[in-house]
Amino acid sequence: MNKEPSTSTTRRELANAIRALSMDAIQAANSGHPGAPMGMADIAEVLWNDYVKHNPSNPAWFDRDRFVLSNGHGSMLLYSVLHLTGYPLTMDEIRNFRQFGSRTAGHPERELDLGIETTTGPLGQGISNAVGMALAEKMLAATFNRPDFDVVDHRTWVFAGDGCLMEGISHEACSLAGTLKLGKLICLYDDNGISIDGEVDGWFTDDTVKRFEAYGWQVIGDVDGHNSASIAAAIDAALADADRPSLICCKTIIGFGSPNKQGTAATHGAPLGDEEVAAARLELGWRSPPFEIPESVAAGWDAKERGAAREQVWADLYAGYRTAHPELADEFERRMHGELPQNWAEFAGKAIATVDAAGADMATRKASLVALNAFAPALPELAGGSADLTGSNLTRHDGSRDISGDDANGNYILFGVREFGMTGICNGLGLHGGLMPYSGTFLTFSDYARNAVRMASLMRLQNIFVYTHDSIGLGEDGPTHQPVEHTASLRIIPNMCVWRPCDGVETAVAWRHAIERRDGPTSLILTRQGLPHQSRDTAQIENVARGGYVLRDTDAMPDIILIATGSEVALAVDAAAALANDGVAARVVSLPSTDVFDAQSEDYREAVLPRKVKARVVIEAGVTAAWAAYAGADGHVIGMDCFGMSAPAPQLFEHFGFSVDNVVKIAAQVLAKQ
Repeated sequence: MNKEPSTSTTRRELANAIRALSMDAIQAANSGHPGAPMGMADIAEVLWNDYVKHNPSNPAWFDRDRFVLSNGHGSMLLYSVLHLTGYPLTMDEIRNFRQFGSRTAGHPERELDLGIETTTGPLGQGISNAVGMALAEKMLAATFNRPDFDVVDHRTWVFAGDGCLMEGISHEACSLAGTLKLGKLICLYDDNGISIDGEVDGWFTDDTVKRFEAYGWQVIGDVDGHNSASIAAAIDAALADADRPSLICCKTIIGFGSPNKQGTAATHGAPLGDEEVAAARLELGWRSPPFEIPESVAAGWDAKERGAAREQVWADLYAGYRTAHPELADEFERRMHGELPQNWAEFAGKAIATVDAAGADMATRKASLVALNAFAPALPELAGGSADLTGSNLTRHDGSRDISGDDANGNYILFGVREFGMTGICNGLGLHGGLMPYSGTFLTFSDYARNAVRMASLMRLQNIFVYTHDSIGLGEDGPTHQPVEHTASLRIIPNMCVWRPCDGVETAVAWRHAIERRDGPTSLILTRQGLPHQSRDTAQIENVARGGYVLRDTDAMPDIILIATGSEVALAVDAAAALANDGVAARVVSLPSTDVFDAQSEDYREAVLPRKVKARVVIEAGVTAAWAAYAGADGHVIGMDCFGMSAPAPQLFEHFGFSVDNVVKIAAQVLAKQ
């Protein structure tokens, strides 16, 4: 750390630069949250100037500390610090806070070039991401560090407010963080007692200290968040405990420096107003005009020189590591750069061919495990787990090794019943780098994780979601566990890729696509019940990767096209055979990924679903609305616009119209309209 002697006045002046930039930018935008940046400015000054290991000239340095502003509404605090310390966030961007096209959005959006590690704003998401980052550091350190060569050795710092700790995801993630002994995770809690509705005593009376102590955290309470010595002492105490994550409870005044509004909800989410900004300048002794930083203050914040020196120390260490452990160094660099192994394409192709050759009938959740076992040996970065459903989701492959608080040299995480926390943590694993996260739960419980799923999509973050028990096919557990709307709801999330495969081959292709996709998350929608293997030629296997293809065809232009996904593909194949007996030529199109198919060329899509064939029937055991575009005005969708019920799966499929007889009947009706 860089503890240079500094008077309290100088430290306050440095902190006031955050306050001034924050209130000026928010006032110029006439929008924003000045309370948290002004209240936490003293904490940020001590942390960033004395403790955070970073290099503004190389924001992507592998061994940098990670910083997460979980209370992301206080974004001007982060933007101010990044500008002042020397990241390429210009004063023009500060001036354009919250404006169209600016890099200073209302809530921080992941942009590593600027030093923004994750997108925050939905409260609780940031702290769960931070748990994932700290877990990634611990796992990678266990994998790559060697005696005298701690090449992975950094901390994860979090700022969080009352709102973050009220959100349930904070319980899920922080509870697991204590169990896993993430000693390099330090959260500074802005305990100002104010949220949007006012003083939190009316709705937030938890004993936060006891709560986090029960999680297994070190808790440092009653820290004066406006006294640099008190803040530094608390951080030092946190650093001294290597086995427990630390929560530092900082007593602060929201909107500190605003003489007429500080300590009230009036500073939380609205500009102070021109008169109050002027009064705050007088109160703080800040004499510079808006958006101007005195040279002495700018020099006190500039971290480029000491950041470069810190990185050079690590670079020298890494050079020795590379000499002593060249193979480990190669693997470390490959993984931190997010590159697949050199022989990946050949390896993956052979794995899929092996699955096809086996020709086994199985549930696609079982096929997912087969795919995992095939791909995992080539991908040591695969790290995942299940929300207490390992035996149902089948997420533990043959090479899985459990991670514990005492042994992080593994790749399997027992998340417990924490779907939301699990997903946020896996986002953090992916954000950190060096790991490829996946996680499993029942599809119906994707609702619990929804906001973290959305955040993965918003950040275009690789994260693989294994969602099993995908329809009424799970049977007797009933409508509470039978997802009818969930696949459709995942498909409408921008940047989300959704696969609902029909057998082992499609499942293996879906896994390969998810592994190779680096610009967004993937949802794998998998069955509990067994499904038959579908025979294909080489071209058809290649076309699976295009999201949709002709699985069964006719000698000439078909009379009707049956479009299906997942478990309903086998039904479509059987129905096509029955139609053929009646003299009707039916093409079967398997459409495991609509978004991938929609991204194909117009020529390919026309070849699979020719416009001239207007007789179409779509079959999927889920809500029907989104399928109209594929069925067309003259077609029909066999689906479910109601909840299921508790009964054996075969009876349910028959009852809700997923039978050969019903498909043939509907096909006849569609053809009759032509």
